[in-house]
Amino acid sequence: MRQLENYILGRWIKGDGEGQTLFHAVNGEAIATASTRGLDFAAALHYARQKGNPALRKMSFQERGLMLRALALHLREHLAKFYEISYQTGATKADSWVDIEGGIGNLFAYASLRRKFPDQPYCLDGEYHSLGKANTFMGHHLLIPKEGVAIHINAYNFPVWGMLEKIAVNLLAGVPAVVKPATVTSYLTEVVVREIAASGILPEGALQLICGSANNLLDFVDAQDIITFTGSATTGQMLKAHPKVLSENVPFTMEADSLNSIVLAEDVDPSMPEWDLFIKEVRREMTTKCGQKCTAIRRIFVPENKIEDVQIALGKALSETIIGNPLNEKVRMGSLAGQTQRKEVKEQVQKLLATSQIIYGSMDSVSVLDADAEKGSFISPLLLLNQQPMSSSAVHEVEAFGPVSTLMPYSSLEEAIAMVKLGKGSLVSSIVTNDPTIATTYTIGAGTYHGRILILNRTCAKENTGHGSPLPLLVHGGPGRAGGGEEMGGVRGVKHYMQRVAIQGSPDMITAISKVYQPGATGIIDEVHPFKKYYEELEVGNQIITAKRVITKTDIDAFVDLSGDHFYAHLSETDFKGTMFEKQVAHGYFIMSAAAGLFVDSYEKNPVLLNYGIDELRFTKPVYVGDSIQVRFTCKEKIPQTKKEISDIDKGIVKWLVEILDSENEMVGVATILTMVARLNQE
Repeated sequence: MRQLENYILGRWIKGDGEGQTLFHAVNGEAIATASTRGLDFAAALHYARQKGNPALRKMSFQERGLMLRALALHLREHLAKFYEISYQTGATKADSWVDIEGGIGNLFAYASLRRKFPDQPYCLDGEYHSLGKANTFMGHHLLIPKEGVAIHINAYNFPVWGMLEKIAVNLLAGVPAVVKPATVTSYLTEVVVREIAASGILPEGALQLICGSANNLLDFVDAQDIITFTGSATTGQMLKAHPKVLSENVPFTMEADSLNSIVLAEDVDPSMPEWDLFIKEVRREMTTKCGQKCTAIRRIFVPENKIEDVQIALGKALSETIIGNPLNEKVRMGSLAGQTQRKEVKEQVQKLLATSQIIYGSMDSVSVLDADAEKGSFISPLLLLNQQPMSSSAVHEVEAFGPVSTLMPYSSLEEAIAMVKLGKGSLVSSIVTNDPTIATTYTIGAGTYHGRILILNRTCAKENTGHGSPLPLLVHGGPGRAGGGEEMGGVRGVKHYMQRVAIQGSPDMITAISKVYQPGATGIIDEVHPFKKYYEELEVGNQIITAKRVITKTDIDAFVDLSGDHFYAHLSETDFKGTMFEKQVAHGYFIMSAAAGLFVDSYEKNPVLLNYGIDELRFTKPVYVGDSIQVRFTCKEKIPQTKKEISDIDKGIVKWLVEILDSENEMVGVATILTMVARLNQE
């Protein structure tokens, strides 16, 4: 029998002894063993900090993002192998798609997120703050990759997605990872990491894998490390209370299994499309991954006058779900991950049966296709009914981590919200309604107890990703029982792996450190107009001070006619008594256009390909007839772009700070414009 290997210290290493035996979830056969006995975890963490961390910290966000993209493309070439192993976990093809290609999708998502960051290893965070009247002293926040390692302790239900959704974030942030998947399905994680290691795409020490017990791993963490945990709340609390975690104040993000809920709103009846959406969503969440999802629906709240109709409809829907060997194309629900998991599910259901009853399914038998129900870890979907949910505690406290949900009645939306909160914090809740008032009341009322809320109706039915699908750009986590942390969340997630440090100094100094021009910093003025420079030739701080232009009544009247903007303040015949203005005032957009006329060098072809946007445009002081304006135009930031097609023009994005000044040298307008600028050697 094969023994899984651990990937640490840059090589594949077997643990001492045979270790834990791992079983095929469908036929019950032993397929591998896993052991971490004898491994030097202190050395593994040291290796990550000394090898992986410096290598990643030297890379820019752009380089890290492209690295993730290359890794995603590489893993896609080995999908067939991953699917073949995934079936052994009891997963159907649809289940495996979520785990494998969903995980790879996270790599792609975070690769694309590089565009939100500069071409530097670190970045600014938020807005600058001027701390002096003369603008010689300012403050900002900088995000720098931590010097430690991300330790990911994952659950057994998503052996691929659980790893990839986390490492995508820490790698983009510039921090290496040690991944410890749940042992029972770690054989699939090992196969994926083998392909990652073989690709050579990641720097040495950027990723290590532990297949088996974590043993004393947490004894060696320090304050620069970050720990994430996915699994049971009980285990998570135990790890979070580890003496070294507490003494070193190691950031600990927990995403715990929770009693997620769905609410059928009072406005929905069987004649509406929302009714069918509700039934389909509950069935899908009960049967996908055989209910082994931290986001699965465990509690179903329905208006008390519709309980019977829902019970009948759900029973019919569940009865159409074919259970059995995932390799059979007719099968729609596979098995639990193992016999241990089936035993635990049944034990938890027994606790629920103290106050509930089974209205669909059987604890003792299940009809399966192309498989042996006893040798495999199969279980029937179980729909329970609790008639007194306000006075029953178990249904809001006990989770059976399998295809198990409990149906419960409510008398009013307020009561439904109150019962949802009895779960003491959940990853996600859904409400099915076509009434915006109901949706608003529910979202605001239940939002403090959830990390995510899905409002499902006919309008978003085709495009919605479902109750149980966390998305890379949205936070995944929840308060209270759900762990109190968050993962992913786009840019938000990357910041969890970086140290935020406030920096104070002169605009020149902050510009030098951040590589982003700060207002008030000394500009770089030379004879060549910035628009005549290619991307590589431009320096942050390149600046021109334009000539002045006097704004006339003819200018304003012409812009009124040209734009069709007849706002009273722009008309000379307006009686300005009682208004904010003294006399006819120029349109803000005309001032911006006139500013462009001052700073754009348009007499010959130049490397600027196009202007594609204006950010942070503000008009800060009115410009009247007879006033003059001029522009201080500065290269603020440069962000490279990659070609999507070989035939694309090689270019980068340049951000320019546009400061529009009047004759008193006071700011009348400010904006950031974005241009595409060609690189050298373009035809």
